[in-house]
Amino acid sequence: MTLLHPTRVRRRRLGVAAAAAGLLATLLTAGPAAATPDPGDTPAQQGVSSGQAAEDRSAIKSGEIPGVDEIVHSDNIEHLANIPKDALKGTNSDLAFQGKYAFAGNYDGFRIFDISNPKSPTTVAQVLCPGGQNDISVSGDLLFLSTDSSRSDNSCNSTSQPATEKSSWEGMKIFDISDIRNPKYVAAVETACGSHTHTLVPERRNVYIYVSSYSPSTTFPDCQPPHDGISVIKVPRKAPEKSAIVNFPVLFPGEGPDGGGNPGSPTNPGVSKTTGCHDITVLPSKDLAAGACMGDGILFSIEDPEHPKVIDRIQDNVNFAFWHSATFNQKANKVVFTDELGGGGAATCNAEIGPNRGADGIYDIVGRGERSKLVFRSYFKIDRPQAEAEVCVAHNGSIIPVKGRDIMVQAWYQGGISVWDFTNSSKPKEIGYFERGPVTLDQVTTAGPWSAYYYNGYVYSNDIAKGLDVLKINDRRTDPAKRVRLRELNVQTQPDYFDRD
Repeated sequence: MTLLHPTRVRRRRLGVAAAAAGLLATLLTAGPAAATPDPGDTPAQQGVSSGQAAEDRSAIKSGEIPGVDEIVHSDNIEHLANIPKDALKGTNSDLAFQGKYAFAGNYDGFRIFDISNPKSPTTVAQVLCPGGQNDISVSGDLLFLSTDSSRSDNSCNSTSQPATEKSSWEGMKIFDISDIRNPKYVAAVETACGSHTHTLVPERRNVYIYVSSYSPSTTFPDCQPPHDGISVIKVPRKAPEKSAIVNFPVLFPGEGPDGGGNPGSPTNPGVSKTTGCHDITVLPSKDLAAGACMGDGILFSIEDPEHPKVIDRIQDNVNFAFWHSATFNQKANKVVFTDELGGGGAATCNAEIGPNRGADGIYDIVGRGERSKLVFRSYFKIDRPQAEAEVCVAHNGSIIPVKGRDIMVQAWYQGGISVWDFTNSSKPKEIGYFERGPVTLDQVTTAGPWSAYYYNGYVYSNDIAKGLDVLKINDRRTDPAKRVRLRELNVQTQPDYFDRD
C-alpha cells in the first residue's frame, strides 16, 4: 500500500491560524476542497436528453466516436502507461517536472512520480493538503501550491470555510522537497482572492511568483473589487519562511469599482468580465510574459520582475468567452491563447458550437520592445467529433521543441490530447491525437486530460479522472525534440530550449 507522507513545518507565524493549527499535511482530518471555478473547473453533472444519448450510441456503433472508456489514437502516438489515482481521490490538475520526477497536482494535495522509466512510473510520495486547485510548480528545493479554496486556516488540516469570513485563508503554500520522499511544508503567503494559478520567475537567489486570481466580491473581506491585477511574491531560496508580497501591479487600470478590464455581458454578451487573470506564461529569456485574463489577453515586459509592464492588450468579443492560458513559440514572435468556453463544464466540441468558439487563438507578435503588438492570425480547434456527454475544452499544453517549427501538444479534457503544428500561423493543423471515449453517455461529465506536456522525449498527461498517462510520439516532424533535455520544467515558465547554459 502506498503511504501518504505526513509533512512537518518549522514553527513560525506564517499566516492566518498557523500557530494554532500548524502547517501539517495529514491524511485524516482535512476537509473537502472547493475552488473558484473557471468559471467551471468543478465537475459537471448535467443530464443528457434521451435523444442525444441515442445519437451518441449510434455514433459509437458507426465508429464515428470511441466507445465508453475506449482508447483511440493516431498511428504516430503510443500509449506507454497509465497510473490510476491512489490515496488522493480529488480532481487531478497541473504537472511540473524536475530531473527524473513528475509532480502532479490534485485538489486534495499532490503526488510525486519517479519517471526514470516512462513505461512504468512509480509513486515516490503523496501529500494530502486540500486547497483546490493545487496548481503546482517546482524550482530547486522548493515546491509551490496554489490555494483558491476558502479555508479555515493555512494548514493542510484546514476545512472549507466561507470567503465572507475574515479569518478565512487562501493563497500560496511552499514546500521543501530537498528530501523528495518527505516534502516539508515550510511557508504560506495569503493573497487577495487566493491563488487560482501561479507562475514562477526564478532567479539565482530568489523566486518571484506571479499569482493569478479573480472573482472579487464586496462581501469578501480579502477579495474586494476592483481586483484588476496580480500579486507578486518574492521567495528567498535560502529562507522561504520570509516569503512576502512585494507588489500588486494593476494590469487593467480604470475608473470605478470594476476597474478597466473587459466589462463582459451585457456590453459583450457571452464574454467573461475581467476581474483579474486566470493564468500567465513567462518567457524569461526574452523578458516577456503573456496573460490570459478572463476577457482580455495581454503581452507584458518582465524585465523588472517585481514591476511587470503591459505592452499590448487585446480582446475577441466575437469568439472568445474566457481567456484561459497562453503559450509562446520558441522565437517569441507568436502567442497561442486558449479559450475555456463553458469553463470546463460543458460539451463544446460539436457542430453547434463550431470551429471558432472554444478554440485556440493564434497571434503573431509584430514589432519590437514596447511597440510590440499582438495580431490575430487564425483559430485552431480539434475537429474530431465528441459525444454530447463529454466536457471538451481547450486547456493546458506545451511547445514540443523542434528547431524551425512551431508544434504544440495540448489537453482538451475529454477531447483528449492533440499534437498540432502552427508554423504557419494562418493554417494550423493537427498531426496526432490520443483520447478516451466518454465516461458515460447519460450525463455531461468532467474528465479527461487537464494538462498534456512534452518533457524529455515523452508526453505526460494528468487526467482529471483516470490518473497519469505517458505517451510517446513517433513522427519525423517531432523526432528532433527527443534530443532536447531539461533539468526542470514548469510549462508556464517557458525555457529557451536552444540557448541554455
